This record gives sequence, structure tokens and C-alpha cells, in this order.
Amino acid sequence: MNRLTDHLIIISFDCLSALDLPILRELPHFQTLLSEGALVEHVESIYPSVTYPCHATIVTGNYPNRHGVFNNTLLQPGMASPDWNWYRKCIHGTTLYDEVKKANMTTAALLWPVTAKADIDYNMPEIFSNRPWQNQILVSLMNGSPRFQWEMSKRYGHIRKGLQQPELDNFILETTVDTIKTKKPNLLMVHFTDLDTQRHEHGFSSEESMMALHRHNQRLGRILEALKEARIYEQSTVIALGDHSALDEQKAIHLNVLFTTQNLITTNANRKLLDWKAYCKSCDGSAYIYLKNPTDVDTFQKVHNLLNLLLEEPDFGIETFITGEEAAARGADPACAFMLEARQGFYFLEDFSGEFIKTISKKESAADKKYTLACHGYSPEKENYGTILMAAGNGIQKITLPYIRLIDEGPTFARLLGVSLGNTDGKVIEELLTLKEEVI
Repeated sequence: MNRLTDHLIIISFDCLSALDLPILRELPHFQTLLSEGALVEHVESIYPSVTYPCHATIVTGNYPNRHGVFNNTLLQPGMASPDWNWYRKCIHGTTLYDEVKKANMTTAALLWPVTAKADIDYNMPEIFSNRPWQNQILVSLMNGSPRFQWEMSKRYGHIRKGLQQPELDNFILETTVDTIKTKKPNLLMVHFTDLDTQRHEHGFSSEESMMALHRHNQRLGRILEALKEARIYEQSTVIALGDHSALDEQKAIHLNVLFTTQNLITTNANRKLLDWKAYCKSCDGSAYIYLKNPTDVDTFQKVHNLLNLLLEEPDFGIETFITGEEAAARGADPACAFMLEARQGFYFLEDFSGEFIKTISKKESAADKKYTLACHGYSPEKENYGTILMAAGNGIQKITLPYIRLIDEGPTFARLLGVSLGNTDGKVIEELLTLKEEVI
């Protein structure tokens, strides 16, 4: 298969929304992409539309029910801070970076989700220490490219303040620029989370979120300049994309509190979970309900009846629910008993003590990171909830398309580098591509 570009730079601006497009049109470096290349005005995300499943979809071209990453975090009932789907082994089947590596091209990934222990030449995976005895630096080094990460940390580690934003993205930017200049990878995947963080903490259209968009513009400019300084700009293709949008919310639904009162969850005197029959696993704007025993017909029916009662009262915040079979048909986890969609203004948390419905104040959001003012995870069919894609450079047509799906991105990116992801849920969007002779 002929290759359309030598260097593919994929920049994921986490939580970039189609609603941001009027602002991006006014920012000079985003203007460069828009004036020189392609724009997709609405990219339909997946269900649930949360970061880790979305990024697994981007590199596989498949829905979660095929690639196996169904949520950000694992089902670990009662654990205050569940582990995340950090590892490459969480993804079933091949990925974009696997196929590029097989084709003897160089790969790099910077804080790209679900890449811990992946076979990537220059890998700084998104993973954090989640146990008291763990050290963040060692956890990162052990799960990525040790020498590469150590060198980047020596040069630019002073910029970081742990996981705080915007310092984390500033560190990743300097690492990106350095990697472009010194490694010149054929595939570089970068994940920036500044905007997502600001929207969670301050709201979708907050001043802090708008400032993050402006910072992203400057970051994009630095990356474009680095490609020129490395003398590979003319041989490169730059993709800027979002994984999902976000919606403002003010109330948290703690369905496990109700499950506790109905003896579906058992706790001790210290409110520690001892056992469970049914558990609500949050995906922010949506949620899975799992049964400990999937064949427990009585518990299934009891939960089904409870959900029907909750639907009758809008103040309980549940817009709709579907069965596991219906969830699988939408690309979600077939192992769930039910999948819930929150009404706009609501989202799900996993607490099993306290209030059933909690109104979130800005003060509480600032004090406790589990409380947010905007989130994602909702159905991609929600109104004003699409994301976007911009692309410019080798192999890209100058065109505006009204719509593609997130599952279409991976096959299209693979085509740019002359590789294939095989039989995928998504398809190559040939309208975006120039499909001409191979780059030499």
C-alpha cells in the first residue's frame, strides 16, 4: 500500500468540542490548519464517551465491544481510587502504532492513554502511581521507554508540578518539540489534557477553559515550528483532534447509595464495602450496572424495577437505561446488566454512603476532585456534544466535511502511513485524502 506521508503527528486535545470551532477560527495556529487543510465539523464519539475508550478507538478503528477498553477505570467495587486501563494489554487486536512499527517505521507516544508497556520506540505512557508505596517516576519509567523518559525528565522535569495543569501539558509540549527535533518519528501521538482539566474543574465555557484553548493554540504553534526547524515540515501531516466534548452538570447521582438501602450492597459499621450483588460503575455522564452473578435473575429484576421507578422522577436524573445486550449493540460493554444515561445537568459517582442526589457547588468542586462542574461520558447522540478533527499536510485534501465517526479516524490515519488496521468498525475517509503517489 502506498504511503502518503513520512511523518504523521496526531495531537489529541482532550475534550475539544465542535462548539469550540468559532474560537479556534480566530486563533492563528489553528487558523493555519484550517486554511491549509481539512476540517471535520462534527466527529461522533463512542459510548461511553470517556477518554481511555475513546483513545483506544482512535488507534484501533473499533468500538469498545471489540477493542475491550470499556471505561477509564476498572470494575473494583469499594476501591476509593480504582486502577485505570493503563496497559497496552487492555486493548484487543492490533493498533495503529503496532502496524507502523511492523512496517519498520519509528513510533513515539507522549501521555497517550492505554500505552503502558506498549512496543513503542519512544514511549512516555499516561500512568500514575495508585498505591501508597509506589513512586511516580519509577512507575512511569517501568512502563514506557526508560532511557527516553529519563532524558526528558532531566531536561524538562522542572516544568512539571506533579499532575497539575497547565504545567503537565507544558512539560509534554517541551518533550514533543524535543522528540520531533531529535527523533523525527514517522508516527507521533501526543495527548494534552489541559482543556479537559479546566472544564472539569471550572465548567465548559469558563474563563479557565477559554484560557486553555489559547494555550493549546500556542502549543500547536510550537509543534508546527519544531517540524520546520527539524526540516520535516514539508514531509509531514498534522492532525489535531478531540476525543469527546463535555456538558455542564450540577448534580451527582449516587445510585450505589440506593443499592445499599436495598441490600444489593453490604457495608460494615465503617461504611466499607463488604459484598455486592449489583454495582453502579460510573462513566461520568453514563454508567454501567454490573451484577456480581450475571445469571442472578432475581437481582436483575429487582434492579430493573428500581430503574423504572427512578425514570418516573426527573429529579433523580436518569434519562434512560438499556440492557447489556442493547449496550453491546451500541458498542459498549456486553458484560453489563444495564447502561444508564444521565439527564443533562447530572452525572454518576460510585459512592455507596451519603446522599443519593448531591448538588455540587464550585467550592466543593475545588476542594474535592471527584466533584466536577462539567463532564463527558454521555451518549454521542446528545445535542451539541460532538467533537472535531483538523488535518493539514501531506496526503490531506483541502476540504470541509460535515460528519465522520471516531471509529473512522484510525483506519484513515493508517492509510496515511501506508498500513492497515484490518477489518475494523470504522472506514478510511477517502474524501480527506489525496491518494496519490508514494512519498519518497
